[in-house]
Amino acid sequence: MTPEAKDTILRVVRQEAEQFFDLVDSDEVWEAPTGAGHWQVRDLVGHLVDTTEAYFVAFDAARNGTEVDAPFGLPGMGQRCDEMALALRSVPRPELVARARADFDQMMSTFEGLTDEDWTDLQVPHFYMGPLPAFFYPAFQLMDYGVHSWDARQGTGRAHGLSGEAADLLTPFMFVLWQYTSNALSSEGPYEVGIRITSGPNAGDTRISLTEDGFSYAPGEVSDVTVLEFDPGSFVLTAFGRSNSGTIRGDRAVATRFLNTFFRI
Repeated sequence: MTPEAKDTILRVVRQEAEQFFDLVDSDEVWEAPTGAGHWQVRDLVGHLVDTTEAYFVAFDAARNGTEVDAPFGLPGMGQRCDEMALALRSVPRPELVARARADFDQMMSTFEGLTDEDWTDLQVPHFYMGPLPAFFYPAFQLMDYGVHSWDARQGTGRAHGLSGEAADLLTPFMFVLWQYTSNALSSEGPYEVGIRITSGPNAGDTRISLTEDGFSYAPGEVSDVTVLEFDPGSFVLTAFGRSNSGTIRGDRAVATRFLNTFFRI
Protein backbone atom coordinates (compact mmCIF):
# COMPACT_ATOMS: atom_id res chain seq x y z
CA MET A 1 0.00 0.00 0.00
CA THR A 2 3.06 2.28 0.09
CA PRO A 3 4.80 3.93 -2.88
CA GLU A 4 7.70 1.50 -2.46
CA ALA A 5 5.35 -1.27 -3.63
CA LYS A 6 4.40 0.48 -6.86
CA ASP A 7 6.87 -1.20 -9.21
CA THR A 8 6.14 -4.63 -7.76
CA ILE A 9 2.38 -4.43 -7.89
CA LEU A 10 2.35 -2.97 -11.41
CA ARG A 11 4.69 -5.73 -12.59
CA VAL A 12 2.40 -8.42 -11.17
CA VAL A 13 -0.71 -6.73 -12.56
CA ARG A 14 0.92 -6.87 -16.01
CA GLN A 15 1.76 -10.55 -15.57
CA GLU A 16 -1.78 -11.42 -14.52
CA ALA A 17 -3.32 -9.36 -17.33
CA GLU A 18 -1.11 -10.91 -20.00
CA GLN A 19 -2.06 -14.44 -19.04
CA PHE A 20 -5.73 -13.41 -18.72
CA PHE A 21 -5.76 -12.20 -22.32
CA ASP A 22 -4.02 -15.39 -23.43
CA LEU A 23 -6.77 -17.41 -21.70
CA VAL A 24 -9.76 -15.58 -23.14
CA ASP A 25 -8.81 -14.57 -26.67
CA SER A 26 -10.12 -17.45 -28.77
CA ASP A 27 -13.48 -18.47 -30.19
CA GLU A 28 -13.12 -21.90 -28.57
CA VAL A 29 -13.42 -20.51 -25.03
CA TRP A 30 -15.44 -17.34 -25.60
CA GLU A 31 -18.72 -18.86 -24.42
CA ALA A 32 -17.19 -21.39 -22.02
CA PRO A 33 -18.30 -21.57 -18.37
CA THR A 34 -16.22 -20.00 -15.61
CA GLY A 35 -15.88 -20.10 -11.85
CA ALA A 36 -17.85 -16.83 -11.58
CA GLY A 37 -21.40 -18.14 -11.31
CA HIS A 38 -23.34 -17.98 -14.58
CA TRP A 39 -20.73 -15.82 -16.31
CA GLN A 40 -19.08 -17.10 -19.46
CA VAL A 41 -15.55 -16.13 -20.46
CA ARG A 42 -16.89 -13.26 -22.58
CA ASP A 43 -18.61 -11.85 -19.48
CA LEU A 44 -15.30 -11.70 -17.61
CA VAL A 45 -13.95 -9.54 -20.44
CA GLY A 46 -17.07 -7.40 -20.46
CA HIS A 47 -16.79 -6.89 -16.71
CA LEU A 48 -13.19 -5.73 -17.05
CA VAL A 49 -14.14 -3.26 -19.75
CA ASP A 50 -16.96 -1.85 -17.62
CA THR A 51 -14.80 -1.66 -14.50
CA THR A 52 -11.71 -0.15 -16.10
CA GLU A 53 -13.62 2.47 -18.05
CA ALA A 54 -15.30 3.55 -14.80
CA TYR A 55 -11.81 4.09 -13.39
CA PHE A 56 -11.03 6.54 -16.20
CA VAL A 57 -13.99 8.65 -15.13
CA ALA A 58 -12.89 8.44 -11.50
CA PHE A 59 -9.31 9.54 -12.16
CA ASP A 60 -10.49 12.39 -14.39
CA ALA A 61 -12.76 13.58 -11.58
CA ALA A 62 -9.94 13.33 -9.04
CA ARG A 63 -7.54 15.31 -11.24
CA ASN A 64 -10.05 17.96 -12.31
CA GLY A 65 -11.99 18.32 -9.09
CA THR A 66 -15.31 17.61 -10.81
CA GLU A 67 -18.36 16.54 -8.87
CA VAL A 68 -19.46 12.91 -9.04
CA ASP A 69 -22.61 11.15 -7.93
CA ALA A 70 -22.83 9.70 -4.43
CA PRO A 71 -21.32 6.19 -4.28
CA PHE A 72 -23.65 3.45 -5.46
CA GLY A 73 -22.77 1.26 -2.48
CA LEU A 74 -21.41 -2.28 -2.28
CA PRO A 75 -24.63 -4.20 -1.47
CA GLY A 76 -25.91 -3.66 -5.02
CA MET A 77 -22.54 -4.04 -6.71
CA GLY A 78 -22.91 -7.69 -7.67
CA GLN A 79 -26.22 -7.19 -9.45
CA ARG A 80 -25.09 -4.06 -11.27
CA CYS A 81 -21.77 -5.60 -12.36
CA ASP A 82 -23.73 -8.54 -13.73
CA GLU A 83 -26.02 -6.27 -15.72
CA MET A 84 -23.12 -4.25 -17.12
CA ALA A 85 -21.14 -7.34 -18.13
CA LEU A 86 -24.08 -9.09 -19.78
CA ALA A 87 -24.92 -5.91 -21.70
CA LEU A 88 -21.66 -6.39 -23.63
CA ARG A 89 -22.32 -10.00 -24.64
CA SER A 90 -23.30 -9.01 -28.16
CA VAL A 91 -19.96 -7.33 -28.87
CA PRO A 92 -17.82 -9.58 -31.11
CA ARG A 93 -14.80 -11.17 -29.45
CA PRO A 94 -12.08 -9.34 -31.46
CA GLU A 95 -13.70 -5.99 -30.77
CA LEU A 96 -14.30 -6.55 -27.05
CA VAL A 97 -10.85 -8.03 -26.39
CA ALA A 98 -9.18 -5.17 -28.30
CA ARG A 99 -11.17 -2.70 -26.23
CA ALA A 100 -10.17 -4.46 -23.00
CA ARG A 101 -6.50 -4.47 -24.02
CA ALA A 102 -6.59 -0.77 -24.92
CA ASP A 103 -8.33 0.02 -21.62
CA PHE A 104 -5.68 -1.91 -19.74
CA ASP A 105 -2.83 -0.09 -21.46
CA GLN A 106 -4.43 3.27 -20.71
CA MET A 107 -5.02 2.32 -17.08
CA MET A 108 -1.44 1.17 -16.62
CA SER A 109 -0.18 4.42 -18.13
CA THR A 110 -2.22 6.27 -15.51
CA PHE A 111 -0.80 4.13 -12.71
CA GLU A 112 2.77 4.56 -13.93
CA GLY A 113 2.28 8.33 -13.94
CA LEU A 114 1.30 8.45 -10.26
CA THR A 115 3.82 10.20 -8.03
CA ASP A 116 4.65 8.88 -4.59
CA GLU A 117 2.36 11.54 -3.15
CA ASP A 118 -0.43 10.59 -5.56
CA TRP A 119 -0.11 6.92 -4.58
CA THR A 120 -1.32 7.56 -1.04
CA ASP A 121 -2.86 11.04 -1.06
CA LEU A 122 -4.81 11.37 -4.33
CA GLN A 123 -8.42 10.57 -3.46
CA VAL A 124 -10.13 8.89 -6.42
CA PRO A 125 -13.94 8.48 -6.25
CA HIS A 126 -14.79 4.81 -6.72
CA PHE A 127 -18.24 4.30 -8.27
CA TYR A 128 -19.32 1.86 -5.55
CA MET A 129 -17.20 2.83 -2.54
CA GLY A 130 -16.59 6.56 -2.78
CA PRO A 131 -13.18 8.28 -2.41
CA LEU A 132 -10.21 5.94 -2.04
CA PRO A 133 -6.44 6.50 -2.14
CA ALA A 134 -5.09 5.93 -5.65
CA PHE A 135 -3.11 2.82 -4.64
CA PHE A 136 -6.37 0.88 -4.28
CA TYR A 137 -6.92 0.97 -8.04
CA PRO A 138 -3.86 -1.09 -9.05
CA ALA A 139 -4.95 -3.52 -6.32
CA PHE A 140 -8.44 -3.66 -7.84
CA GLN A 141 -6.92 -4.41 -11.25
CA LEU A 142 -4.86 -7.17 -9.65
CA MET A 143 -8.02 -8.60 -8.09
CA ASP A 144 -9.81 -8.48 -11.43
CA TYR A 145 -7.09 -9.98 -13.58
CA GLY A 146 -5.86 -12.43 -10.95
CA VAL A 147 -9.19 -13.74 -9.70
CA HIS A 148 -10.91 -13.69 -13.09
CA SER A 149 -8.01 -15.62 -14.61
CA TRP A 150 -8.69 -18.18 -11.90
CA ASP A 151 -12.36 -18.09 -12.94
CA ALA A 152 -11.48 -18.77 -16.56
CA ARG A 153 -9.28 -21.72 -15.59
CA GLN A 154 -11.92 -23.05 -13.22
CA GLY A 155 -14.35 -23.37 -16.08
CA THR A 156 -12.05 -25.80 -17.88
CA GLY A 157 -12.46 -28.42 -15.17
CA ARG A 158 -8.70 -28.86 -14.88
CA ALA A 159 -6.80 -28.58 -11.59
CA HIS A 160 -5.10 -25.21 -11.16
CA GLY A 161 -4.28 -22.49 -8.61
CA LEU A 162 -3.63 -18.81 -7.95
CA SER A 163 -0.15 -17.39 -8.48
CA GLY A 164 1.90 -16.81 -5.34
CA GLU A 165 2.83 -13.21 -6.08
CA ALA A 166 -0.76 -12.22 -6.82
CA ALA A 167 -2.05 -13.95 -3.70
CA ASP A 168 0.65 -12.42 -1.49
CA LEU A 169 -0.04 -8.90 -2.74
CA LEU A 170 -3.80 -9.31 -2.38
CA THR A 171 -3.76 -10.78 1.13
CA PRO A 172 -3.85 -7.45 3.05
CA PHE A 173 -6.66 -6.18 0.83
CA MET A 174 -8.86 -9.16 1.70
CA PHE A 175 -9.30 -7.82 5.22
CA VAL A 176 -10.50 -4.55 3.67
CA LEU A 177 -12.86 -6.50 1.40
CA TRP A 178 -14.31 -8.33 4.38
CA GLN A 179 -14.62 -5.09 6.35
CA TYR A 180 -16.75 -3.47 3.65
CA THR A 181 -18.87 -6.53 2.81
CA SER A 182 -19.79 -7.70 6.31
CA ASN A 183 -23.47 -7.79 7.16
CA ALA A 184 -24.91 -6.22 10.29
CA LEU A 185 -24.25 -8.01 13.55
CA SER A 186 -26.83 -10.73 14.22
CA SER A 187 -28.89 -11.11 17.36
CA GLU A 188 -26.33 -13.57 18.68
CA GLY A 189 -24.17 -10.61 19.68
CA PRO A 190 -20.54 -9.55 19.24
CA TYR A 191 -17.68 -11.99 18.86
CA GLU A 192 -14.06 -12.30 17.76
CA VAL A 193 -12.11 -14.68 15.56
CA GLY A 194 -8.52 -15.03 14.47
CA ILE A 195 -7.15 -15.34 10.95
CA ARG A 196 -3.76 -17.01 10.51
CA ILE A 197 -1.93 -16.65 7.20
CA THR A 198 0.49 -19.54 7.17
CA SER A 199 3.00 -18.56 4.49
CA GLY A 200 4.33 -15.74 2.33
CA PRO A 201 5.47 -12.23 3.30
CA ASN A 202 2.15 -11.50 5.04
CA ALA A 203 2.20 -14.60 7.23
CA GLY A 204 0.96 -13.97 10.75
CA ASP A 205 -2.08 -13.63 12.98
CA THR A 206 -4.87 -11.07 12.74
CA ARG A 207 -7.63 -10.62 15.31
CA ILE A 208 -11.06 -9.68 13.93
CA SER A 209 -13.83 -8.17 16.05
CA LEU A 210 -17.47 -7.97 14.97
CA THR A 211 -19.52 -5.65 17.17
CA GLU A 212 -22.38 -3.18 16.96
CA ASP A 213 -19.83 -0.73 15.54
CA GLY A 214 -18.97 -3.06 12.67
CA PHE A 215 -15.97 -5.09 11.51
CA SER A 216 -12.49 -4.21 12.75
CA TYR A 217 -9.16 -6.00 12.53
CA ALA A 218 -5.57 -5.69 13.71
CA PRO A 219 -2.51 -7.91 14.11
CA GLY A 220 -2.70 -9.58 17.49
CA GLU A 221 -2.82 -12.60 19.73
CA VAL A 222 -5.43 -15.21 18.74
CA SER A 223 -4.78 -18.07 21.17
CA ASP A 224 -8.06 -17.40 23.04
CA VAL A 225 -10.42 -17.34 20.01
CA THR A 226 -11.45 -19.62 17.17
CA VAL A 227 -8.83 -19.42 14.43
CA LEU A 228 -9.13 -19.96 10.68
CA GLU A 229 -5.86 -20.81 8.93
CA PHE A 230 -5.23 -20.09 5.27
CA ASP A 231 -2.39 -20.09 2.79
CA PRO A 232 -2.48 -16.84 0.74
CA GLY A 233 -4.20 -18.30 -2.31
CA SER A 234 -6.89 -20.04 -0.29
CA PHE A 235 -7.45 -16.85 1.69
CA VAL A 236 -8.02 -14.75 -1.42
CA LEU A 237 -10.34 -17.31 -3.02
CA THR A 238 -12.31 -17.73 0.21
CA ALA A 239 -12.70 -13.96 0.68
CA PHE A 240 -14.00 -13.72 -2.90
CA GLY A 241 -16.44 -16.56 -2.33
CA ARG A 242 -14.74 -18.82 -4.87
CA SER A 243 -13.95 -21.65 -2.45
CA ASN A 244 -14.72 -22.97 1.00
CA SER A 245 -11.17 -23.34 2.25
CA GLY A 246 -9.22 -22.97 5.44
CA THR A 247 -8.55 -24.96 8.59
CA ILE A 248 -10.74 -24.33 11.62
CA ARG A 249 -9.05 -24.48 15.01
CA GLY A 250 -11.67 -24.00 17.67
CA ASP A 251 -15.45 -23.71 17.63
CA ARG A 252 -16.90 -24.76 14.27
CA ALA A 253 -20.14 -22.87 14.97
CA VAL A 254 -18.22 -19.62 15.47
CA ALA A 255 -16.20 -20.20 12.30
CA THR A 256 -19.35 -20.98 10.32
CA ARG A 257 -21.07 -17.87 11.64
CA PHE A 258 -18.09 -15.76 10.62
CA LEU A 259 -17.67 -17.23 7.15
CA ASN A 260 -21.34 -16.63 6.40
CA THR A 261 -21.48 -13.02 7.57
CA PHE A 262 -20.48 -11.50 4.22
CA PHE A 263 -22.39 -10.53 1.10
CA ARG A 264 -20.85 -11.15 -2.33
CA ILE A 265 -19.86 -8.49 -4.82
